[in-house]
Amino acid sequence: MKSFDNLNNWREEFLIQASPSDPENFPFVVLGNKIDVDGGNSRVVSEKKARAWCASKGNIPYFETSAKEGINVEEAFQCIAKNALKSGEEEEIYLPDTIDVGSSNQPRSTGCEC
Repeated sequence: MKSFDNLNNWREEFLIQASPSDPENFPFVVLGNKIDVDGGNSRVVSEKKARAWCASKGNIPYFETSAKEGINVEEAFQCIAKNALKSGEEEEIYLPDTIDVGSSNQPRSTGCEC
């Protein structure tokens, strides 16, 4: 429950540190892991509660996963990759002017200027 309780803080801290251009639409994904443990009976956060939190933050995608059993892991990573590629297309990429280090307009020194 402690991890779930910290989601708001982690999300806000990330948005402050990363300063994305559109913080409200940043492509977060939430994973509820270890759903294989005790057949899901030892669950601390209900799926309903997790999905409600995700909905309250702009419908963040939510996946219940088990790394051990490989449940929904590939689906979660595909979602993350698609969201990253989609947001990457929207970001303006700054490319500086090219600097040609091979041609200099200054005369070259032929000796030591010490």
